[in-house]
Amino acid sequence: MERRGYIRMAAAAVAMAAGGVMCTSTGAAAAAPAAPYNKACGAGYKVVNQIDIGKAGTSYLTYNSATGKNCVVTVRRTPGPAVHMYAWVLRDDTREYADDDGYYRSYAGPVYLAARGHCVSWGGVIAAESADRSGTNCGRIAR
Repeated sequence: MERRGYIRMAAAAVAMAAGGVMCTSTGAAAAAPAAPYNKACGAGYKVVNQIDIGKAGTSYLTYNSATGKNCVVTVRRTPGPAVHMYAWVLRDDTREYADDDGYYRSYAGPVYLAARGHCVSWGGVIAAESADRSGTNCGRIAR
């Protein structure tokens, strides 16, 4: 699928969600992610959100408070032969986005977008599985 077409579909999903925010439980024991964060975003970036892409892997949203930039990376649980992978982040108020779409063995991204104080939508694809979040991390850093 053409990546701009995917972004348009993601933007439509954001609009349909009407600003709803998906939250995860804050129970005593959180389940381990399908794939660990690989620190691909670099120094100063901390994981602020994550979503498993089925059992295939995990997309991570990170944030650097010094630069005000978000970064998304989609990581496979088990590296192997190249498969279609996608990592994307969209600033909800301006619809600016960054993405990485290709065939990779281990991970897609990192992709960076300045969004200090603004909600972002983001997600990833690994082979035939996908996951995304709409309207999250609206200027607050998860603790």
